[in-house]
Amino acid sequence: MKIKDILLRLGFLLLLCVFIGFLNDNFTKTENLINILRQASLLFILGIGMTLVILSGGIDLSNGSVLVFSSCIGALVLKTNLPTILGILTIFSCGIACGLLNGIMITKIRIPPFIATFAMLFIGRGLAYIILQGRVLFGFKPEFLFFGTGAFLGIPMPIICCILIFLIFSVVLGFTAFGVNIYAVGSDADSARLVGINVSRTTIVIYILSGLLSSFAGLLYTARLDTASPMVGASFPLDAIAIVIIGGAALQGGEGNLAGTGIGALIITVMQNGMNLMAISSLWQQFVTGGIILTLIVMQKCSTYITKRTLHITGSSL
Repeated sequence: MKIKDILLRLGFLLLLCVFIGFLNDNFTKTENLINILRQASLLFILGIGMTLVILSGGIDLSNGSVLVFSSCIGALVLKTNLPTILGILTIFSCGIACGLLNGIMITKIRIPPFIATFAMLFIGRGLAYIILQGRVLFGFKPEFLFFGTGAFLGIPMPIICCILIFLIFSVVLGFTAFGVNIYAVGSDADSARLVGINVSRTTIVIYILSGLLSSFAGLLYTARLDTASPMVGASFPLDAIAIVIIGGAALQGGEGNLAGTGIGALIITVMQNGMNLMAISSLWQQFVTGGIILTLIVMQKCSTYITKRTLHITGSSL
């Protein structure tokens, strides 16, 4: 994504904040702004995994169910007398296993990503319902809850975790061979295969990482609410796709970055927070979210057209 596209989205985010702050004074309160960053952090972590998948030309509709499944299974371990670290490792292991299964279905069985992850959406949530039998688990150990409610140097842990994950995957995408492979596979899988890139292995690793990040978001979500339930997260896949699209990534793959996804997460979270403060119906919130996505896409298309037109006129005059 070009710098001008990032600045376009940052400008839109700033205008959105000013507009909401003008309508409701509570928006600019420190407590509310921290809450926005905390909410956006969880969505951004999911969005990072979705960005990797979309950059490779795929899609992952199962991240919400993987979040639920991994957090529910991990919660069962956390409610025992076993060390907390085992519960956390269980959460991550479930996420990795789901991502691995997605990757195998897509690369080895040749099931399209949409269908494979759509099936995993039902499998993950269904297993969570079966294992917990509709129960809601709560009352976890303080050392686990620290990840969701604690702070370090005054900064909430979800925000710290999000920043660290963002930095790690920014390095992976921008400065490693694996990052180059992701963009190459998304741009043209056949050409990537011809130049020696193992497309199947790259795809499997991408979906494993998406599953891992989904389980990480599940950990933070459960620790923050002190609740593990199979009924949460139904809208997470669409929200994650929305912030990636708002961030400027191309659904066909090969174009996009994590900075844009982060801005998209802030735009969605600020917008939802502002509408909640103004007591706008949830029905209208979905309509407005769709309008925002469409507006930003149109703005980017117009900006691209103007740039190309300007270059054409300049070239013709020369």
